[in-house]
Amino acid sequence: MTDLYAAPASAEPTPSNAKRRHPMLWVPSLYVAMGTPMITVSVVAAIMYKNLGLSNTDITLYTSSMYLPWVIKPLWSPVVEMFKTKRFFVLCMEFLMMVTLGCVALSLSLPNYLGPTLAFFWITGFASATQDIAADGVYISSMSETEQAQYVGVQGIAWNIGRIIASGLLVTFTGWLHNGLGLDWARSWMVVMSLLAALMGISGVWHISMLPTGGKAKDAPSGIGNAAKTFADAFASFFKKKHIVMMLLVVFFYRFGEGLIEKIGPLFMLDKREVGGLGLDNEALGNINGTFGTVGFIVGALLGGLFCGRLGLKRSFVLLALALNVPHLTYFYLSHARPESLWLITAVVTIEKFGYGFGSVGHMLYMMQQLAPGPYKTAHYAFATGIMGLSMMFTGMISGPIQEAVGHSHFFTIVLFASIPPVLFAFLAPFNVTSDKAKGGALPAGH
Repeated sequence: MTDLYAAPASAEPTPSNAKRRHPMLWVPSLYVAMGTPMITVSVVAAIMYKNLGLSNTDITLYTSSMYLPWVIKPLWSPVVEMFKTKRFFVLCMEFLMMVTLGCVALSLSLPNYLGPTLAFFWITGFASATQDIAADGVYISSMSETEQAQYVGVQGIAWNIGRIIASGLLVTFTGWLHNGLGLDWARSWMVVMSLLAALMGISGVWHISMLPTGGKAKDAPSGIGNAAKTFADAFASFFKKKHIVMMLLVVFFYRFGEGLIEKIGPLFMLDKREVGGLGLDNEALGNINGTFGTVGFIVGALLGGLFCGRLGLKRSFVLLALALNVPHLTYFYLSHARPESLWLITAVVTIEKFGYGFGSVGHMLYMMQQLAPGPYKTAHYAFATGIMGLSMMFTGMISGPIQEAVGHSHFFTIVLFASIPPVLFAFLAPFNVTSDKAKGGALPAGH
């Protein structure tokens, strides 16, 4: 059978004999350009709308719905395989995001900015999801398995550098523009969105000459009809897997508590102390959540990979789920104690992000090793990540209304209860595919 998204059989020369650029000239830049727009759409947009005066309910509803492109991206993945090269799609999407993020910047000068900015963020989301498909295809098809393993750590770290740029450095920069230079929030964010647009344009120009083509898979569907038939076969076979319902419940609930925190956590830190928040500004938030928090995530993911590699996924899975969910106590503490020390807040949030990174390894490996194996390996992995995205979308959308209904301290109490099912499902998780040990040590690209 044909793997709908398989790309190891490239139309270009094999990695061993192809004359090409060194991977360090394009792998880091490619994955920085992947991480930056996704975090912009899913995290930074929420901070921007908070600064502009929207309610937490509206913010979480609007920005969480933007996960949809990553949920349904398997539906148009065959197009990336069938037409042109994967580099063609990467370049098109990077230049498209340059335009759409530039349009977000321009739209912020309008009296009724909300509709246009949301529309351009949505287009950015679909372009970013398409770029993900094509970029991963370039990575897989342009390097041998040995090289793939060698550079997977670089791939993950580069993706998270994109997170630091978007949710760390640039959020901090908006605070400096607003507090230091006296610009209003709309103008501050116009500057930052323009910088993000320029970053995507620079990435596109760089990749014109540096990025391998990725080629087209020789066994890719030859037409829309064939692609539809192959997709239907891949979809049907996915739901014929043994214990599939329980496995999907494991994937859906693994980050359930984290999904509630992802949107409300930054808004809680920005909310005034009179309404139960921590009363921080953008400069502090960018440093805490985007910079120190991301470093904590990276270190946690690296150590989680090593831990899983030593014990194996089956033996470590419940421990990894605990590592992700127990640190949710940190936000419970912050919402009740509401400390004023910036260093203490930074340390507490970094601990939570470290646990998130450590535990997320189990989630990614469970999808790779238990749901993906079979004749449609990459397609089934894409379906699994779509379920993961659906969970993050759902929890993000309900987090705002719940928080505004009960307040921050009660909300993070609810998060603790929501963190129990992930551990229970991890304990009950089926392991149909047997392997001696998980291949640990790799930092997952993306969240």
